[in-house]
Amino acid sequence: MSKVIASNRKAYRDYAILETVEAGIELKGSEVKSLREAKANLNDSFARLERGEVILYNVHISPYEQASYLNVEPTRPRKLLLHKKQIARLMGQVAERGFTLIPLKIYFSDRGFAKVELALCKGKKLYDKRESLKTKEDKRDMERGLRGRDR
Repeated sequence: MSKVIASNRKAYRDYAILETVEAGIELKGSEVKSLREAKANLNDSFARLERGEVILYNVHISPYEQASYLNVEPTRPRKLLLHKKQIARLMGQVAERGFTLIPLKIYFSDRGFAKVELALCKGKKLYDKRESLKTKEDKRDMERGLRGRDR
């Protein structure tokens, strides 16, 4: 992975991430230019499986200013590019166990293609969020204690 354009930090807090998949994203030319300027937002975005395709919703890619009439709607649904086997596996897991597909980050690969890191997630309950926050604080306190001991 090279340059990360946008990341969905809320997803790590609100969901238990089970596995991730790298997917290409179908974009128009002005959207690619806008992504190169890092004008994207992944808040409240999700992916859905429809008719054997994975569609990404609510990703806001700001219109490129120099494109004028060639700009498209900022939050339009975008098709994700995955292999048929990957789509079939995701379809089975989402339908069977009730998981959700959440984009974690958008970035440009080493070859210059826009990619989306898609995660298979299960929503955390309130007590799970509290527990993960507590373990994070405990870890931070232990690190702080070890750091002070070395001096």
